[in-house]
Amino acid sequence: MTTTNFSLPDAGKIVIENAYIAPVVGDEIESGYLIIDNGRIEALGAGPAPTVVGAERVSGTGCLVTPGLVNTHHHLYQWATQGLFQDSTLFEWLTGLYRTWAGMDADVVYGAATAGLGWLALTGCTTSSDHHYVFPKGRGDLFEAEVMAAREIGLRFHPCRGSMDRGQSQGGLPPDEVVENREEILLNTAEIIDRYHDASFDSMLRVAVAPCSPFSVSEGLMIDAAELARAKGVRLHTHLAETLDEEEHCVEQMGCTPVEYMEKLGWLGDDVWFAHAVHLHDSDIRRFAETGTGSAHCPSSNARLGAGIARVSDLLAAGAPVGLGVDGAASSELTSMAGEMRQAMLFQRAVHGPKALTARQALEMGTLGGARNLGRQNEIGSLEPGKLADIAMWRVDGFRAAVADPVCALVFGPTPPLARLLVGGRTVVRNDELRTLPHDQVGRAGVLARKRLLRQEGGR
Repeated sequence: MTTTNFSLPDAGKIVIENAYIAPVVGDEIESGYLIIDNGRIEALGAGPAPTVVGAERVSGTGCLVTPGLVNTHHHLYQWATQGLFQDSTLFEWLTGLYRTWAGMDADVVYGAATAGLGWLALTGCTTSSDHHYVFPKGRGDLFEAEVMAAREIGLRFHPCRGSMDRGQSQGGLPPDEVVENREEILLNTAEIIDRYHDASFDSMLRVAVAPCSPFSVSEGLMIDAAELARAKGVRLHTHLAETLDEEEHCVEQMGCTPVEYMEKLGWLGDDVWFAHAVHLHDSDIRRFAETGTGSAHCPSSNARLGAGIARVSDLLAAGAPVGLGVDGAASSELTSMAGEMRQAMLFQRAVHGPKALTARQALEMGTLGGARNLGRQNEIGSLEPGKLADIAMWRVDGFRAAVADPVCALVFGPTPPLARLLVGGRTVVRNDELRTLPHDQVGRAGVLARKRLLRQEGGR
């Protein structure tokens, strides 16, 4: 039985009028309206808005209205370790930070998650996943800490209970001091699902099972985690094929490529999404498409760590689900969700030419593609009657009005200001300022988390 879920208060009626509407599904509306009632989209259309008794009327003049963005890969605790190991590869970066992360406690996680989720909201995100896989013993309830932060910021949240059980003594990458016992992992993961997971249509909180990666998790844990997730009816997530080092590691230790290894363990399917998936073979892309396996493209992090450029255009052409993720803030400093749409589009064009990925394909990846990764394509990710009112209103007037196409202004250019961000019809951001928690307090929470973590590292 779920005991610690959270939900937004009942939302009233809202009419957004005189806006450019890009619903992702269906035709765009050059000047139209959108009606919200009790947290859901009731109607949208072209022309003047009808009279709705008791509704708040919101002017969309100069605004582009899109679905709220969906972040499908993150490590919120890493907000406290931004700016470190700036010129390192992934493995160098990880080995440099594992022991710092071992000093985190619930206060660090709460502060980092508050700042990280606040920043996502300010950059157009209404739903975020999080992959938390470091659980030092005796440091409080780290999972509860990030759930509390999401509740207070007001975003729809998909925390993933991550894990590592394969330390250096067993051929893994992380030091033994930051890995957990396999039985303890499975027991705690089951408890977390029972306590938090809410499968309802308008759920604000769903849990996924997420062993960290092939180089930090045993084969037995990967198999058991998949069985647990499917028995509980939740989704599966892990890192995969992020670097060539990982492929070499898998071939040397498992005798196959990363995707072949995942298929062997039962980890392909429409209930699975992988982070990164940079180094895929043609056969991998075919299998992703055939099985409905999703991927979270994290272009800024992949570039920062020199990992490479994912084959997003090929995945989309094959029909595989692809969403976007900002990844952990320590490998993608202050990256915005809207900015990842731009990075994804430009990287594909840099490799494959200017027709490789359009602005509207990038917007779809950042919205409906992300919803598919999370299994929520029937609830969020597009503006359609009956769907949840998770909506971003971007200001594309002023200097941006010189751009002929509002969607181009959003994706090709720097992130526009937010006039409103609604989650279930409730205002989370207005005029580029958080409205659920004091704006300045949220920024300070991240600074205090960093200071606390580094102070604790120094004291060990």
